[in-house]
Amino acid sequence: MKHEKCYLCLRTRVTLVPGPYTNQGVTINEIHNVYELPEGLQQQWHTRGYHGSPEHNSRGVVMRFLGFWDANPATLIPLSPSDSAPLYVEMMGGAKKIMAKARKLYGKSKYLHAQEILNKLVHAEPQNQAAKDLLADVFEQIGYQQENPELRNSYLAGAFELRSGIPAGEAQSTAGPDVIRAMSTELFLNFLGIRMDSRKAEGMSFTINLITPDNGEKFVIELSNATLTNIEGYLADDPDMTLTINRSDLEQTMMGAKTMDAQIADGTARVDGDAGILKKLASTMVDFDPRFEIMPGTKPRKTEVEEHDPYEAVPGKPIAE
Repeated sequence: MKHEKCYLCLRTRVTLVPGPYTNQGVTINEIHNVYELPEGLQQQWHTRGYHGSPEHNSRGVVMRFLGFWDANPATLIPLSPSDSAPLYVEMMGGAKKIMAKARKLYGKSKYLHAQEILNKLVHAEPQNQAAKDLLADVFEQIGYQQENPELRNSYLAGAFELRSGIPAGEAQSTAGPDVIRAMSTELFLNFLGIRMDSRKAEGMSFTINLITPDNGEKFVIELSNATLTNIEGYLADDPDMTLTINRSDLEQTMMGAKTMDAQIADGTARVDGDAGILKKLASTMVDFDPRFEIMPGTKPRKTEVEEHDPYEAVPGKPIAE
């Protein structure tokens, strides 16, 4: 097959084209405004931006080979947006001047310029609904112009949340039986490591052997330096505790049907060594609301999160309002 017709050859060229720009000093923060697909690639439907925008993909290529830093020392340890935005707003003369300038830019269809200053204002004043509404209008116009559905949806979702807040109601459950059965034991243990609040684990140190006889798995789990890690296929020679439980029974705890304490109490699970370690580990687990805000001021009020068993494979479930 000729190279100019070959699907894989063309896809490869999409990832190689940004290279010459970076060799001339174009950074990850500039490449998306400079790089354009060559005409030949634009004429092929499968190399257009339907499933990956040139803006995102060009930055992804730079990220892959050069990393996220643009080599400017000022961006090595940047302030968080909520910390830097008030300074920008003050230096620009306050909210009224920013709003007036943003409206002029919007009227001239300079949406990216309007986005730049309004984003600062919204981060500095999260409760400024007029600013959020105007930024939503800007997002909407940028979104309408996108060929790429992911970019379009991101802009339109941002516009919706700025105007209406994060959608309330029942969150989708991620702990159904099919999901739990498909989750590997290693992935479950990694999830516990993510759910653990490292600040609560300061000063704790222990090793656990986990054995699941029905599927022949074994893991060594270690908590040290406020970090929970695991290694599959190994057992510690001198663990602080060994937990033996069939994987099928462990799934009952993972989906919230039966607590680990109940598994131990009725003999379904066996503990050798210091059983108190499970309570120590459980004390570090936190429930969190996965519907955290991305755009400032979009969460209408503090959402109460339903508490779950520490060893249940869910992040937390917001209580319906």
